[in-house]
Amino acid sequence: MNDGPGAGQIALLVVLLLVLVFVVVALVRAVRIVPQAVAIIVERLGRYNKTLDAGLHLLIPFVDRVRASVDLREQVVSFPPQPVITSDNLVVSIDTVIYFQVTSPKDAVYEIANYITGIEQLTVTTLRNVIGSMDLEQTLTSRDQINGQLRGVLDEATGKWGIRVNRVELKAIDPPASVQGSMEQQMRAERDRRAAILTAEGVKQSAILTAEGEKQSAILRAEGEAQSAILRAEGEARAILQVFDAVHRGDADPKLLAYQYLQTLPKIASSPSNKMWFLPAELSGALGWLSKGFQGGGPSDGEYPTRAAGDSPIAEGDLPPVSLTDPGEALAEARRESAAATADATSAGTLSGVPFDPAAERGQRPGAGPAAPQQPAYGTPAPRPEQQDAPPQGEQPPAP
Repeated sequence: MNDGPGAGQIALLVVLLLVLVFVVVALVRAVRIVPQAVAIIVERLGRYNKTLDAGLHLLIPFVDRVRASVDLREQVVSFPPQPVITSDNLVVSIDTVIYFQVTSPKDAVYEIANYITGIEQLTVTTLRNVIGSMDLEQTLTSRDQINGQLRGVLDEATGKWGIRVNRVELKAIDPPASVQGSMEQQMRAERDRRAAILTAEGVKQSAILTAEGEKQSAILRAEGEAQSAILRAEGEARAILQVFDAVHRGDADPKLLAYQYLQTLPKIASSPSNKMWFLPAELSGALGWLSKGFQGGGPSDGEYPTRAAGDSPIAEGDLPPVSLTDPGEALAEARRESAAATADATSAGTLSGVPFDPAAERGQRPGAGPAAPQQPAYGTPAPRPEQQDAPPQGEQPPAP
């Protein structure tokens, strides 16, 4: 009889506990806190009711139900490499990256079962259509065009899904290994061609500068040899005239001339290549004069014309004036010519990139001074400063 009230109390406690659990579960299901950039789709009795934005919301327990939670932020999805065939029948592997954002949570939930899978498959098919109309070279060099076409097709197709495609990027385009080897060989050949062209240009410029330098050197060497030959000829002519005048003024004895003649004969055959001696016809006469000289005899009358002692067939004014250049002036002139040649060579090296002008005598020299004076002919002695002070006719010039 004492168990009746205790059993009733236990049953009451159980009922109260169940009511408390029901109230707690109802409160939990009725209160919803939605975070920022997230949308929640709510269904009432199995039909779409509303979309909950960020904040605190109250639902009717056991009547309203949360169908899905949609992220409204921009999402980045990278798809695995897809094999695509180009118009020239080459299989390339292309990795794509898509940036998209959900603009309508209701359409993203009710218009397509899985919009991520739908975007991936749509990207693959669109990519094959776009790449199939291009060859390999266009595919490698037209990424911006491919990205624009993919974005336009995907944005149009995913618009009814409540998704906006912001960007489509091709992360990698990998042609076959054999094609990569051929491309590397082509690039290497192109680099070798450019290097050969640059080397040829350098050799050409070097040859031009070398030829220009050799030209300047040959001109200066020829001018120096010409001046040297002129001065040497003038000196030899002056020496011959001086010796000839001295011999005639000293009235050399024929015996002395014969003796000098015999001394000169061995010099004729002094060369080691001479195998035969030619004796002149005057040798017997010279020997006769020499023997008569030692015997005290002389030439017969009328054999040689007689001339008074000290009398010379050369008049006082027959000898040309001395026109040898002063050593100091010659050295200064050589230094000036060397400085001018150095300036020409430096100018030619500085302007090596300018095409050669055949009309210029010594290469192109912009801003050059007046032309060099014309050199005298090799057969005519050049005027010297000493000629202005040459002695008048009848006065003997000093010996060199």
